[in-house]
Amino acid sequence: MQIHVVNPGESLWSIGQMYNVPFQAISEANQLPNPDRLVVGQSLVIPFEGRYHWVMPGESVWGISQQYGIPFEHILRINNLPMSAFLPIGYPLYISSPSQMKPSIDVAAYMDLDITGENSQAILNEVGESLTFLTIFSYQMNADGTLTPIDDQAVINTALDNQIVPLMVITNIEDGQFSTELATTVLQSEELQNRLLDEALAIMEEKGFLGLDFDLEYVGAQNREAYNNLMRKAKERLDPRGYFLSSALAPQVEPGMEGDLYAGHDYAAQGEIADFLFLMTYEWGYTGSPPQAVAPIDQVRRVIEYAVSLVPNDKIMMGIPLYGYDWALPYVEGETQAEAIDHQQALELALQYNASIEYDTEAQSPHFTYYDDEGTEHEVWFDDARSIQAKFDLIKEFNLRGLFYWVLGWDFPQNWLLLEDNFNVNKRL
Repeated sequence: MQIHVVNPGESLWSIGQMYNVPFQAISEANQLPNPDRLVVGQSLVIPFEGRYHWVMPGESVWGISQQYGIPFEHILRINNLPMSAFLPIGYPLYISSPSQMKPSIDVAAYMDLDITGENSQAILNEVGESLTFLTIFSYQMNADGTLTPIDDQAVINTALDNQIVPLMVITNIEDGQFSTELATTVLQSEELQNRLLDEALAIMEEKGFLGLDFDLEYVGAQNREAYNNLMRKAKERLDPRGYFLSSALAPQVEPGMEGDLYAGHDYAAQGEIADFLFLMTYEWGYTGSPPQAVAPIDQVRRVIEYAVSLVPNDKIMMGIPLYGYDWALPYVEGETQAEAIDHQQALELALQYNASIEYDTEAQSPHFTYYDDEGTEHEVWFDDARSIQAKFDLIKEFNLRGLFYWVLGWDFPQNWLLLEDNFNVNKRL
């Protein structure tokens, strides 16, 4: 599919004319909040096979063929051009691959039932064809090694109906936060570890889970090897039953990173033990941070480059956020709390306050500023078709097992269009 960035003066009708696509199809594909008004700098996914390349000064058909990795003769043939064709600046050259083969990947998504609530099954049915795994968040461990139950049977059944593998997620959340102390209590006790696994397996067999995902965060260096041992025990118990084992790990870029968030996660060991790893490549921009991209591609690349030096590529699942943030300015450290918003909400804000969207080429992320009705300035960072495509390209470049989303319930229609355009999604059932 083509990604088009709206220029001043363009309308949906004129863009449709440019690509010979009905403007209604563009509106429907992008689920535009107001088709009659576009935001300058807004990205649109144009629903047709292939794409157009507008010839720039100094470009030749041969050079363009090298840029896209498509045979020179193929481009000439599909554009009905002679071998010696001279293309004027601005010529719309149609680009399409001679092979429609797409890489096949695994796609997972976390679902927090506290967020999606009664809409959980409807949300899952809507995107079911695009998922391999559903990671249901979460069973919280207790200090006695037991797990706090959640009401997830209906969602598990819906996942199975959609040929999605449901994964049980265990966290060390206590009083709404990840707890190092709780992790230490359980991980440093063989008895509590065994009780935890006994209860997890009983729940999995009763409810129909087909895999187990550990999302233990802020574990601390003192629990690093104990966490590895818990994973080894889990693997011994899960393998005979044919269950998957995974873990969610903080985004590391070099060995020896300090802090409870990083030091307890052993990429090499867990990459050897688990069937796959969920690398949490997001939250550079977060609720309490200064305004910035949630998942800047330059930082995501650093994590992936480090991970593939320790973990097989086919065990790495790269994290992608389905949300952005809106910061009220001026930012005050320790006081400013950004509001999480999705792609559609970001567009509605830009429309409401007549903002133009800019694009940070280093972070590969869109952003804009606006003044609200009270005169307060805001800065918004989110993802769009361009930034999602950049992330998909990174997955292809490193030939990763796949990707996962945090978290279902945020509205981002362009993502699902481009996912289908870029990949075949594996079904493991």
